[in-house]
Amino acid sequence: MDPHFLNAFTQPAVLNQFLPDTVIPQGEKKKLIKPTSSNNPKLEELKLLLIDWINTTLKEEHIVVKSLEEDLYDGLVLHHLLENLGSVKLDVDKIALTENKQRQKLSVILEAVAKCLQLEESQLKWSVESILKKDLLSTLHLLVAIAKHFKPNLAMPPNVQVETITIENTSRGLKTVSATEYITGNKDNLGAQSKDDAFDELFSRAPDKLDAVKKVFLQFVNQHVGKLGLDVKDIETQFADGVILLLLIGQLEGYFLNLRDFFLTPASTAEMLHNVNLALDLLADGGLLNFSVNSEDIVNGDTKTTMRILYCLYSKYK
Repeated sequence: MDPHFLNAFTQPAVLNQFLPDTVIPQGEKKKLIKPTSSNNPKLEELKLLLIDWINTTLKEEHIVVKSLEEDLYDGLVLHHLLENLGSVKLDVDKIALTENKQRQKLSVILEAVAKCLQLEESQLKWSVESILKKDLLSTLHLLVAIAKHFKPNLAMPPNVQVETITIENTSRGLKTVSATEYITGNKDNLGAQSKDDAFDELFSRAPDKLDAVKKVFLQFVNQHVGKLGLDVKDIETQFADGVILLLLIGQLEGYFLNLRDFFLTPASTAEMLHNVNLALDLLADGGLLNFSVNSEDIVNGDTKTTMRILYCLYSKYK
């Protein structure tokens, strides 16, 4: 197997340029924009456009934003922006001075954003904690989503992308994954959205056909993992630990997964997440995955997310 597909454990000296001052707790991960992307002209153009849009929108309220990271994390600007654009009245204090108050305020604001934009939790590319910690990537995703919904004619630069590195603290050390992430739309994102819409429609408008689709996927899976003596009967539970998904990918892609690189019998959520993240990395490296996936959704048994992943393999190897 090509080493590129295996877990890459970067040496601490290399990680120092990416790691924040605080240590990443075991079982958790953090996604950062690589320094090489920080000076991307298109990224700078997008940041300036968003700042100008916010300042123009909130001019009457005498609010001036100079930095997306430093001026939005406490929820004050987001509060005013949402009330101004969506005429949404939020039951929160205008000013939150303590971190706990800011966290509570952001929780209410982001819940209102998701409701206005009609987004499911699995579709969110930001969180209360990431905004509170001044994460630029999450803040950009949030603002772009709000702008597209309330100001669809705003001339955002297309195809703004950044190189990211995700650092995960696993029981075996620090694991890093590099990727390219789009902040504004591109053709791949549109294709992925269409794929998402198809599954959304299946679940919401044609639930009577859901069992038939599951049956097709299970037949496909068992056709391949059956050679290993496995029998998969339940999509909701049997893919949650990532083991069968990894073995299926290995069978289809024609390589052997070293048992030292994943947990064959995971004993904790962290080990299950490790397996699922490895599977997603393999799919992305193989060009089979071109949309964002929250690994926790698979571990939590989210049927829709699991079926989308299986479809990536089915569409190529059916």
